[in-house]
Amino acid sequence: MTRQELFEQIKIKQSFLCVGLDTDLNKIPSHLQKVADPIFEFNKQIIDQTADFAVAYKPNIAFYEALGPKGWESLQKTLDYIPKNIFSIADAKRGDIGNTSGLYAKAFFETMDFDSITVAPYMGIDSVSPFLSYENKWVILLALTSNEGSLDFQFSELKNGKPVYQEVLEKSSKWGNPDNMMYVVGATRGEKIGEVRKIVPEHFFLVPGVGAQGGSLEEVAKYGMNSRCGLLVNSSRGIIYAGKGTDFGTEARKEAKKLQGEMEVLLNQYCY
Repeated sequence: MTRQELFEQIKIKQSFLCVGLDTDLNKIPSHLQKVADPIFEFNKQIIDQTADFAVAYKPNIAFYEALGPKGWESLQKTLDYIPKNIFSIADAKRGDIGNTSGLYAKAFFETMDFDSITVAPYMGIDSVSPFLSYENKWVILLALTSNEGSLDFQFSELKNGKPVYQEVLEKSSKWGNPDNMMYVVGATRGEKIGEVRKIVPEHFFLVPGVGAQGGSLEEVAKYGMNSRCGLLVNSSRGIIYAGKGTDFGTEARKEAKKLQGEMEVLLNQYCY
């Protein structure tokens, strides 16, 4: 999917919602355990109910690979079911030396045909560039995350006086461009999102941490939006586990619609 196509979907749906498909076999409703592929059936109903409001879906790969071959089958079926006009994200956090990264890229961009993949920048350009060689595919680079452990390294000051996350942003923005690279920027960092936006004004941000993790959607929009939105805000547990019973799909739809309504207001406030 191209950058322009993503902009168009945001404008059509008045939404920058990404639904995280962190589908846990132990948390899905019990009545689904009787079907042949509970994970896919759960995802299918979530997609059916939320596709009107979502511009992206983000399966967290760990939830699938933990189940072995059956999990990978469920993941592929889920990817195939996502409508083609909705951006797909493999939340895999890959990143290794060049030849290995090349095979990761082949796995997720050719074999599975995701639109994008999350990548760790720690090993530098040769671990990231293989992913950037694919046309109309995206690297979503970890920049400033929302977990507590992010304080261990990301804010450490280098000899040049810059924190590590800022160095990552400045260097990596020269590896790719706004048409093939996004950044993960955690919602719980508040005004830090604004600092990141100054460094990379045109890039998309994938923003986790809204909802169950306590991040503020309004703050994310205030500090992170650019003139064309430039945001994909993820909600996982808050949407997919909104309901516990046979009505889980309709409950997920209510939560997705609620977020889309809030996003529409913010888009008109900050972009249009």
